[in-house]
Amino acid sequence: MSAKLTHQDADGRIRMVDVGAKAETERRAVATGRITMSDTAFAAIRDGQGPKGDALKTAELAGIMAAKKTSDLIPLCHPLPITQAKIAISASTQASEFIIRAEVSTRGRTGVEMEALTAVSVAALTIYDMAKALDKSMRISDIVLEQKTGGKSGDYQRGT
Repeated sequence: MSAKLTHQDADGRIRMVDVGAKAETERRAVATGRITMSDTAFAAIRDGQGPKGDALKTAELAGIMAAKKTSDLIPLCHPLPITQAKIAISASTQASEFIIRAEVSTRGRTGVEMEALTAVSVAALTIYDMAKALDKSMRISDIVLEQKTGGKSGDYQRGT
């Protein structure tokens, strides 16, 4: 059994999937990721003392903005009426890293997984940009979909 590529027509041309006949349902997605850095950069960012200002608050805003602009960034994503986008960034002192969590919701015909993943990615990139003067070797990693609800394919929970 081979998987069918939904973004290609029978002739192999790229297309946007037609979701017009799908039912509107409540949809939600949660994604996480992390950015690891030197102890010096971690302490400065954690304490709001980065060279460009408060990197964590700026990253939270950047993540929300990114969720809203996902269809402008990812070519075949549908523009969605996002009803909620939340970003939470927590410090993990054991590894001098920040854990980024995005939760995005909509009522629509397609899910918000890409919006949540994009939000995490852009939040991490914003922290990198705001702290690169302190540590150019920061590592962004483990950007994953944790869960999603709603839609025809049903619910998903990572690692259960």
